[in-house]
Amino acid sequence: MIEIRLHGRGGQGGVTSAELIAIAAITQGKYAQAFPSFGPERRGAPVQAFARISDTRIRTREKIYHPDVILVLDASLPKIVRVTAGLKENGIAILNSSHSEQEVREMLGGYKGKLALVDATKIALEVLGVPITNTTMLGAFIKATGLVDPKYMEEALKERFGRLADKNIKALYRAIEETKIYE
Repeated sequence: MIEIRLHGRGGQGGVTSAELIAIAAITQGKYAQAFPSFGPERRGAPVQAFARISDTRIRTREKIYHPDVILVLDASLPKIVRVTAGLKENGIAILNSSHSEQEVREMLGGYKGKLALVDATKIALEVLGVPITNTTMLGAFIKATGLVDPKYMEEALKERFGRLADKNIKALYRAIEETKIYE
């Protein structure tokens, strides 16, 4: 089972991203679940969402404390939240950032593990016209993990966004192309 923790801000689409990961994985024939974790936070406050993907039934429903993957939608969060807390030793950190690999590693307290970076905010502004990075970061997730086939994510986006899906699909594929992975 692969456990994923998403970090974002309220209203940014983190919960939707977790749901889309689960839907795409289920459509692909896997077992999956997604759930949010937030209290009375307001729009813009840091929030977390979670997803699990497995080849067998998932029986656990608890919060994810030791994820295999972290997905950070908001570039400012590593400055205020320890996003890599609990990340497994062989885990993957996927971040929205315009900074260099070295700058991001320093921001993450000297993180030495696998890192995937994409300037999702830039892509979202250019493709969607708004700085909402959730579907763009799904492209980075696909490239960095290979856990979900892009065609199944495309189906999930069409189902979720209807007539707005085309731009989101374009942002997804652009992120797949532009995500840089560092071992």
